[in-house]
Amino acid sequence: MQSADAKLSRNSLLLALRRYSTAVHNMEQTILLPSLLRDVPYDSDPDCEAADHSMDLHEYYLLLKTIKNTVEIGLVPHEDSKAKSHAALHKSLEPLLEAEPEVLFHFHLRGLFTVMATLTKKSQNLTEKYLDIIGISR
Repeated sequence: MQSADAKLSRNSLLLALRRYSTAVHNMEQTILLPSLLRDVPYDSDPDCEAADHSMDLHEYYLLLKTIKNTVEIGLVPHEDSKAKSHAALHKSLEPLLEAEPEVLFHFHLRGLFTVMATLTKKSQNLTEKYLDIIGISR
């Protein structure tokens, strides 16, 4: 019997989302004391070029969980302050939004694949760093 993942193409968006969800689920099951991650700086990965050095591992942990919930449940209304910044971003991207729908779809799909791969890697790295903190090596 084939697994559900085996039925999906290696380049499937559903598989990319499932990989991310699985990585975060593994992170949540492994990290029993997220408070141990407070004030531990996130050392950037060579694979993750755009690391935010102002966040600690605990903040990354919460961010990755929040994104997982959004992937699984769907979008929820943003706060007013976030809505304003999203509106400003939308305004700056208006010329791109006038592109052909198929071109726009492929642009966003490539971006989504890149983001999901980066977030999956961050979830796995955060889990490994937690295990290092508590003294368990894999």
